[in-house]
Amino acid sequence: MVVILGSPTPESAEIYAKTVTEGDPSWVGPLAGIALKLPVYHVLEPEVKNQFDQSLYDDQVGIMESVLDTDDLIKTVSKVRSEQ
Repeated sequence: MVVILGSPTPESAEIYAKTVTEGDPSWVGPLAGIALKLPVYHVLEPEVKNQFDQSLYDDQVGIMESVLDTDDLIKTVSKVRSEQ
């Protein structure tokens, strides 16, 4: 099982990535202190993008890819994943 995020900002991606790997970092949700250690990726990462039919990906995610800071999102989620 893997988690695929579509968060628009590096900050939100980091929070969600940490929640499914280390447990809720805010300690207020049901996953507070529960480390699920699930591998997490952002939908903009090449290894995820390459799993989709290209026309479907372009229709559903393409506009997001063109307006967001793709490099920062990928770097942020990759960092959380590598800390596992």
